[in-house]
Amino acid sequence: MLFRTSIIAVALSLSACSTWVYRIDIPQGNYLEQKSIDKIQVDMTKEQVKFILGSPVMVDAFDKDTWNYVYRFKSGRSEKLNMQKIFTIKFVDDKLVSAEGDFELSENFNTSFNAPITSVTPNENKEATEHKGH
Repeated sequence: MLFRTSIIAVALSLSACSTWVYRIDIPQGNYLEQKSIDKIQVDMTKEQVKFILGSPVMVDAFDKDTWNYVYRFKSGRSEKLNMQKIFTIKFVDDKLVSAEGDFELSENFNTSFNAPITSVTPNENKEATEHKGH
């Protein structure tokens, strides 16, 4: 009887060790990828930004023009794997004016989304090469 009691006591004490217990990973918030961040540009509307990044986790109750995208990951295995990323976007008159946080902005971010695209039409290019030959 003493032997059984001691085995049960040892088994219960070993099961209390955190390395023996399975703990799940807990992701919370908006998981953003750099490729999505690269698509946003100034002068985009709130609707366009929401289409690319999704709805923000937090919108400031006193400032509807500030959106916060927050992502937290709590690992069940190791605290070294825990992470948090924050990305804040600001609008003025329903147009994107700034963004900052744990992601790098693309080279095109400061190029207005509504800026005209300048390109050479095929006819202009053909005329330019014909003049070089004469």
